[in-house]
Amino acid sequence: MWEAVGLGEQDAQVYEALVRCGQADASTLTAELTLSRGRIVRTLAVLVSRGLATRLPGRPARFAAVAPDEVAAPLIAGREYELLQLRRHVQGLAEIHRRAAATRQHPADLVEIVEGPENVRRAITLLHQEARRQVCLFDRPPYVGEGSEYEAQGLDVRKIEFRVVYDRSAIALPGRIDEIWKSVRRGERARVGEVPMKLLLCDGRKALIPAESADASYLIHSSALLDAMCALFEAVWARSVGLADLDASAAGADLDSTDRDLMGLLAAGHTDDSIARTLGWNVRTVRRHIHRLCEQVGARTRLQLGMEAVRRKWV
Repeated sequence: MWEAVGLGEQDAQVYEALVRCGQADASTLTAELTLSRGRIVRTLAVLVSRGLATRLPGRPARFAAVAPDEVAAPLIAGREYELLQLRRHVQGLAEIHRRAAATRQHPADLVEIVEGPENVRRAITLLHQEARRQVCLFDRPPYVGEGSEYEAQGLDVRKIEFRVVYDRSAIALPGRIDEIWKSVRRGERARVGEVPMKLLLCDGRKALIPAESADASYLIHSSALLDAMCALFEAVWARSVGLADLDASAAGADLDSTDRDLMGLLAAGHTDDSIARTLGWNVRTVRRHIHRLCEQVGARTRLQLGMEAVRRKWV
């Protein structure tokens, strides 16, 4: 424990023994510890020089420990100062590293291959932790394990903007629409559209996309390729149907959770058969719910229902 403030194990043993004894000479400490007398004498001299012990008058030489709280405070303060200096030094090195990274030219420096499921998961977690402004995500099946392997892991969406475009095939999976609405309620901005691939973007500085192998991904650093990934996300986002850009209070007043799921699937362009499979209904039930919503808003057609849903900020 004392190593944290630069005190060696042997020095700590002699100091703590001296604290327990109150006052002691080298012979007394030798009887209590499994150290040689010569080693204890040398250690006592070190403790005195560092201000952890004092030598008392008289013969044989006796020593008393300085109060632990008086000893610890300056040692801790000294180590905190050293750590502060190290932090400043590391920050300076980090800035040098960023400037060097910005001038990379060789393609091998711009795309990193992350191999192995554990390393991919670690890269995903690190990207989420590094995010300071926003995380952008393309979400589509197939998934590795349960749920999307690229989704936020402990991300505070109250501080970081989190935008996701879900592929239509993703929200058609049983139970997936419920998971999406839970994320929306936590602050995620979600849309549904045609997603070309899985993609994770962190602050426009790094991107992760899957490789041909399911056990590997490409980590893309600042480059023209990364700029293209950012542009691709914005283009897909712009032409996708919004699910998360709704007024929660308005939606909550007019729609229950079942209706929100239904409207989300309709907005995503799903057929009655697809909606029935997703919600666990039969087609007749789907059509009955759609007819009820049309009557509720005074719409005669699905097109009018869609226009009214936009006006009411349901989608």
